[in-house]
Amino acid sequence: MTLTQLEIFSLVAELSGFTAAAHRLGISQSAVSHAIKSLEQELGVELLRRHQSTVELSDIGQQLLLRARAMLGLANTLRQEAADARGMKRGTLRIGSFGPTSSIKLLPDILRHYRAEHPGIEIHIDEGPDRQVIQWLEERRIDVGFVVLPQERFDTVALIEDQMVALLPADHPLATRNSVSLSELCDDPFVLTEAGSSEMVSRLFNAARLTPNIRYRRSQLLSTLDTVGRGDGLTVVAEGSLPEHVDYRHVKKPLSPPVARQVGLAVLDRRQASPATLAFIKLAERLSDR
Repeated sequence: MTLTQLEIFSLVAELSGFTAAAHRLGISQSAVSHAIKSLEQELGVELLRRHQSTVELSDIGQQLLLRARAMLGLANTLRQEAADARGMKRGTLRIGSFGPTSSIKLLPDILRHYRAEHPGIEIHIDEGPDRQVIQWLEERRIDVGFVVLPQERFDTVALIEDQMVALLPADHPLATRNSVSLSELCDDPFVLTEAGSSEMVSRLFNAARLTPNIRYRRSQLLSTLDTVGRGDGLTVVAEGSLPEHVDYRHVKKPLSPPVARQVGLAVLDRRQASPATLAFIKLAERLSDR
Protein backbone atom coordinates (compact mmCIF):
# COMPACT_ATOMS: atom_id res chain seq x y z
CA MET A 1 0.00 0.00 0.00
CA THR A 2 1.39 3.40 -0.97
CA LEU A 3 0.36 7.00 -0.32
CA THR A 4 -0.03 7.42 -4.08
CA GLN A 5 -2.61 4.62 -4.16
CA LEU A 6 -4.49 6.23 -1.27
CA GLU A 7 -4.41 9.63 -2.97
CA ILE A 8 -5.80 8.12 -6.17
CA PHE A 9 -8.49 6.23 -4.23
CA SER A 10 -9.51 9.42 -2.40
CA LEU A 11 -9.70 11.43 -5.63
CA VAL A 12 -11.67 8.78 -7.54
CA ALA A 13 -14.17 8.71 -4.66
CA GLU A 14 -14.41 12.50 -4.60
CA LEU A 15 -14.91 12.86 -8.36
CA SER A 16 -16.95 9.65 -8.81
CA GLY A 17 -14.93 8.56 -11.80
CA PHE A 18 -11.62 7.18 -13.06
CA THR A 19 -11.45 9.53 -16.06
CA ALA A 20 -12.02 12.68 -14.00
CA ALA A 21 -9.39 11.57 -11.48
CA ALA A 22 -6.92 10.83 -14.26
CA HIS A 23 -7.45 14.29 -15.77
CA ARG A 24 -7.00 15.95 -12.37
CA LEU A 25 -3.80 14.02 -11.69
CA GLY A 26 -2.42 14.33 -15.21
CA ILE A 27 -1.97 10.56 -15.65
CA SER A 28 -3.62 7.94 -17.82
CA GLN A 29 -6.93 6.32 -16.90
CA SER A 30 -5.26 2.92 -17.04
CA ALA A 31 -2.77 4.06 -14.38
CA VAL A 32 -5.67 5.09 -12.13
CA SER A 33 -7.45 1.77 -12.71
CA HIS A 34 -4.26 -0.17 -12.00
CA ALA A 35 -3.66 1.70 -8.73
CA ILE A 36 -7.20 1.00 -7.50
CA LYS A 37 -7.08 -2.65 -8.57
CA SER A 38 -3.72 -3.18 -6.81
CA LEU A 39 -5.03 -1.55 -3.64
CA GLU A 40 -8.19 -3.69 -3.68
CA GLN A 41 -6.14 -6.85 -4.23
CA GLU A 42 -3.82 -6.00 -1.34
CA LEU A 43 -6.73 -5.25 1.02
CA GLY A 44 -8.86 -8.14 -0.26
CA VAL A 45 -12.02 -6.04 -0.56
CA GLU A 46 -13.94 -4.17 -3.27
CA LEU A 47 -13.56 -0.45 -2.60
CA LEU A 48 -15.48 0.86 -5.60
CA ARG A 49 -18.44 -0.41 -7.60
CA ARG A 50 -18.00 0.27 -11.31
CA HIS A 51 -20.94 1.43 -13.41
CA GLN A 52 -21.09 2.41 -17.06
CA SER A 53 -20.27 6.10 -16.61
CA THR A 54 -19.51 6.47 -12.92
CA VAL A 55 -18.32 4.68 -9.80
CA GLU A 56 -19.59 4.59 -6.24
CA LEU A 57 -18.06 3.55 -2.95
CA SER A 58 -18.88 0.15 -1.52
CA ASP A 59 -19.85 0.00 2.16
CA ILE A 60 -16.33 -0.97 3.20
CA GLY A 61 -14.99 1.61 0.73
CA GLN A 62 -16.86 4.38 2.55
CA GLN A 63 -15.40 3.24 5.86
CA LEU A 64 -11.84 2.93 4.57
CA LEU A 65 -11.99 6.25 2.71
CA LEU A 66 -12.13 8.07 6.05
CA ARG A 67 -9.07 6.10 7.20
CA ALA A 68 -7.26 6.82 3.95
CA ARG A 69 -7.91 10.55 4.23
CA ALA A 70 -6.74 10.51 7.85
CA MET A 71 -3.50 8.82 6.76
CA LEU A 72 -3.04 11.31 3.92
CA GLY A 73 -3.63 14.17 6.33
CA LEU A 74 -0.99 12.86 8.71
CA ALA A 75 1.43 12.35 5.83
CA ASN A 76 0.84 15.94 4.73
CA THR A 77 1.46 17.12 8.28
CA LEU A 78 4.73 15.15 8.38
CA ARG A 79 5.88 16.75 5.12
CA GLN A 80 4.93 20.21 6.30
CA GLU A 81 6.62 19.82 9.67
CA ALA A 82 9.77 18.93 7.76
CA ALA A 83 9.17 21.94 5.52
CA ASP A 84 8.63 24.06 8.63
CA ALA A 85 12.13 23.17 9.76
CA ARG A 86 13.32 24.52 6.40
CA GLY A 87 11.23 27.68 6.64
CA MET A 88 7.93 26.35 5.22
CA LYS A 89 9.23 26.61 1.67
CA ARG A 90 6.81 23.93 0.44
CA GLY A 91 3.42 22.58 1.43
CA THR A 92 -0.31 22.54 0.71
CA LEU A 93 -3.22 24.20 2.49
CA ARG A 94 -6.85 23.30 1.72
CA ILE A 95 -9.43 25.85 2.91
CA GLY A 96 -13.22 25.58 3.04
CA SER A 97 -15.22 28.80 2.80
CA PHE A 98 -18.92 29.70 2.82
CA GLY A 99 -20.89 32.76 1.78
CA PRO A 100 -19.81 36.39 1.36
CA THR A 101 -18.71 36.82 4.98
CA SER A 102 -15.76 34.46 4.69
CA SER A 103 -15.20 34.37 0.92
CA ILE A 104 -15.36 38.12 0.30
CA LYS A 105 -14.87 39.93 3.61
CA LEU A 106 -12.43 37.73 5.53
CA LEU A 107 -10.51 35.45 3.20
CA PRO A 108 -8.97 37.91 0.68
CA ASP A 109 -7.10 39.93 3.32
CA ILE A 110 -5.90 36.81 5.12
CA LEU A 111 -4.71 35.25 1.85
CA ARG A 112 -2.86 38.40 0.80
CA HIS A 113 -0.81 38.38 4.01
CA TYR A 114 -0.42 34.61 4.03
CA ARG A 115 0.94 34.44 0.49
CA ALA A 116 3.39 37.22 1.31
CA GLU A 117 4.65 35.38 4.39
CA HIS A 118 4.57 31.83 2.94
CA PRO A 119 4.88 32.03 -0.85
CA GLY A 120 5.86 28.36 -1.15
CA ILE A 121 2.56 27.05 0.26
CA GLU A 122 0.11 25.92 -2.43
CA ILE A 123 -3.42 27.01 -1.49
CA HIS A 124 -6.65 25.29 -2.56
CA ILE A 125 -10.04 26.86 -1.75
CA ASP A 126 -13.41 25.09 -1.88
CA GLU A 127 -16.63 27.08 -1.49
CA GLY A 128 -19.99 25.70 -0.45
CA PRO A 129 -22.84 26.11 2.03
CA ASP A 130 -21.88 26.22 5.72
CA ARG A 131 -23.05 22.64 6.28
CA GLN A 132 -20.90 21.48 3.33
CA VAL A 133 -17.79 23.00 4.90
CA ILE A 134 -18.52 21.01 8.07
CA GLN A 135 -18.88 17.83 6.01
CA TRP A 136 -15.57 18.53 4.24
CA LEU A 137 -13.86 18.92 7.61
CA GLU A 138 -15.30 15.64 8.89
CA GLU A 139 -14.24 13.85 5.70
CA ARG A 140 -10.77 15.47 5.84
CA ARG A 141 -11.19 16.98 2.38
CA ILE A 142 -9.99 20.32 3.77
CA ASP A 143 -7.46 21.27 6.44
CA VAL A 144 -9.31 24.28 7.86
CA GLY A 145 -12.75 25.77 7.31
CA PHE A 146 -14.71 28.92 8.04
CA VAL A 147 -17.74 27.99 10.16
CA VAL A 148 -20.56 29.53 12.16
CA LEU A 149 -19.80 29.00 15.84
CA PRO A 150 -20.22 27.14 18.10
CA GLN A 151 -19.04 23.83 16.61
CA GLU A 152 -18.22 21.55 19.54
CA ARG A 153 -17.03 18.64 17.39
CA PHE A 154 -14.03 20.67 16.13
CA ASP A 155 -11.19 22.76 17.50
CA THR A 156 -12.21 26.34 16.74
CA VAL A 157 -11.16 29.97 17.05
CA ALA A 158 -13.55 32.93 16.83
CA LEU A 159 -12.75 35.70 14.34
CA ILE A 160 -15.71 38.09 14.05
CA GLU A 161 -19.18 38.67 15.43
CA ASP A 162 -22.12 40.30 13.68
CA GLN A 163 -25.91 40.35 13.97
CA MET A 164 -28.67 38.49 12.20
CA VAL A 165 -31.07 40.90 10.52
CA ALA A 166 -34.37 40.76 8.68
CA LEU A 167 -34.14 41.85 5.05
CA LEU A 168 -37.41 43.29 3.75
CA PRO A 169 -38.70 44.88 0.55
CA ALA A 170 -38.54 48.66 0.95
CA ASP A 171 -42.32 49.03 0.74
CA HIS A 172 -43.10 46.23 3.23
CA PRO A 173 -45.33 47.23 6.20
CA LEU A 174 -42.60 46.14 8.64
CA ALA A 175 -40.03 48.40 6.96
CA THR A 176 -40.98 51.32 9.20
CA ARG A 177 -40.37 49.36 12.41
CA ASN A 178 -37.21 49.77 14.49
CA SER A 179 -36.93 45.96 14.83
CA VAL A 180 -38.95 42.88 13.97
CA SER A 181 -39.56 39.53 15.66
CA LEU A 182 -39.25 36.12 14.06
CA SER A 183 -42.98 35.53 14.44
CA GLU A 184 -43.68 38.60 12.29
CA LEU A 185 -41.66 37.05 9.48
CA CYS A 186 -43.68 33.84 9.19
CA ASP A 187 -46.65 35.01 7.13
CA ASP A 188 -44.92 36.35 4.03
CA PRO A 189 -43.07 34.20 1.48
CA PHE A 190 -39.62 33.47 2.93
CA VAL A 191 -36.31 33.17 1.05
CA LEU A 192 -33.78 30.73 2.53
CA THR A 193 -30.23 31.40 1.36
CA GLU A 194 -28.35 28.11 1.17
CA ALA A 195 -24.91 29.71 0.67
CA GLY A 196 -24.85 31.56 3.98
CA SER A 197 -25.90 30.74 7.52
CA SER A 198 -28.94 28.70 6.46
CA GLU A 199 -28.45 26.19 9.28
CA MET A 200 -28.45 28.98 11.87
CA VAL A 201 -31.58 30.58 10.39
CA SER A 202 -33.39 27.24 10.48
CA ARG A 203 -32.32 26.66 14.09
CA LEU A 204 -33.58 30.11 15.12
CA PHE A 205 -37.08 29.40 13.87
CA ASN A 206 -37.08 25.85 15.25
CA ALA A 207 -35.98 27.05 18.71
CA ALA A 208 -38.84 29.55 18.70
CA ARG A 209 -41.24 26.81 17.51
CA LEU A 210 -42.03 28.81 14.42
CA THR A 211 -42.28 27.77 10.78
CA PRO A 212 -41.41 30.32 8.10
CA ASN A 213 -43.33 30.16 4.84
CA ILE A 214 -40.35 29.05 2.72
CA ARG A 215 -41.12 29.61 -0.95
CA TYR A 216 -37.59 30.08 -2.29
CA ARG A 217 -34.27 28.37 -1.66
CA ARG A 218 -31.45 30.38 -3.20
CA SER A 219 -27.90 29.15 -3.60
CA GLN A 220 -26.43 32.66 -3.83
CA LEU A 221 -26.94 35.81 -1.78
CA LEU A 222 -27.24 37.94 -4.95
CA SER A 223 -30.31 35.99 -6.08
CA THR A 224 -31.76 36.35 -2.56
CA LEU A 225 -31.26 40.12 -2.71
CA ASP A 226 -32.96 40.21 -6.11
CA THR A 227 -35.94 38.16 -4.89
CA VAL A 228 -36.43 40.42 -1.87
CA GLY A 229 -35.86 43.56 -3.95
CA ARG A 230 -38.65 42.54 -6.34
CA GLY A 231 -41.02 42.25 -3.37
CA ASP A 232 -41.42 38.49 -3.78
CA GLY A 233 -40.34 37.59 -0.25
CA LEU A 234 -38.32 38.44 2.83
CA THR A 235 -35.48 36.72 4.64
CA VAL A 236 -33.12 36.61 7.61
CA VAL A 237 -29.42 36.93 6.89
CA ALA A 238 -26.21 37.80 8.70
CA GLU A 239 -25.48 41.51 8.51
CA GLY A 240 -21.84 40.78 7.73
CA SER A 241 -22.81 38.95 4.54
CA LEU A 242 -24.58 41.97 3.05
CA PRO A 243 -22.94 44.53 0.75
CA GLU A 244 -21.81 47.70 2.51
CA HIS A 245 -24.72 49.62 0.99
CA VAL A 246 -28.01 47.77 0.64
CA ASP A 247 -29.77 49.35 -2.35
CA TYR A 248 -33.00 51.31 -2.22
CA ARG A 249 -35.16 48.22 -2.87
CA HIS A 250 -34.22 46.63 0.48
CA VAL A 251 -34.48 47.52 4.14
CA LYS A 252 -32.58 45.68 6.88
CA LYS A 253 -33.98 45.59 10.41
CA PRO A 254 -32.52 44.17 13.64
CA LEU A 255 -34.25 41.17 15.12
CA SER A 256 -36.07 41.45 18.41
CA PRO A 257 -34.65 40.04 20.57
CA PRO A 258 -31.21 40.54 18.98
CA VAL A 259 -29.37 37.48 17.64
CA ALA A 260 -25.57 37.51 17.36
CA ARG A 261 -23.56 35.33 15.00
CA GLN A 262 -19.92 34.35 15.42
CA VAL A 263 -17.77 33.24 12.51
CA GLY A 264 -14.48 31.49 13.05
CA LEU A 265 -12.09 28.83 11.83
CA ALA A 266 -12.30 25.12 12.59
CA VAL A 267 -9.95 22.16 12.30
CA LEU A 268 -10.70 18.54 13.04
CA ASP A 269 -7.88 18.24 15.59
CA ARG A 270 -5.47 21.10 16.24
CA ARG A 271 -2.86 18.68 17.60
CA GLN A 272 -2.64 17.01 14.19
CA ALA A 273 -2.90 20.19 12.11
CA SER A 274 -0.05 20.92 9.73
CA PRO A 275 2.30 23.89 10.23
CA ALA A 276 0.73 25.55 7.17
CA THR A 277 -2.72 25.24 8.76
CA LEU A 278 -1.56 26.53 12.15
CA ALA A 279 0.18 29.47 10.48
CA PHE A 280 -3.06 30.33 8.65
CA ILE A 281 -5.07 30.23 11.89
CA LYS A 282 -2.51 32.34 13.76
CA LEU A 283 -2.50 34.93 10.98
CA ALA A 284 -6.32 35.06 10.83
CA GLU A 285 -6.46 35.61 14.60
CA ARG A 286 -3.88 38.39 14.38
CA LEU A 287 -5.74 40.19 11.61
CA SER A 288 -9.10 39.88 13.39
CA ASP A 289 -7.65 41.65 16.45
CA ARG A 290 -6.68 44.75 14.48
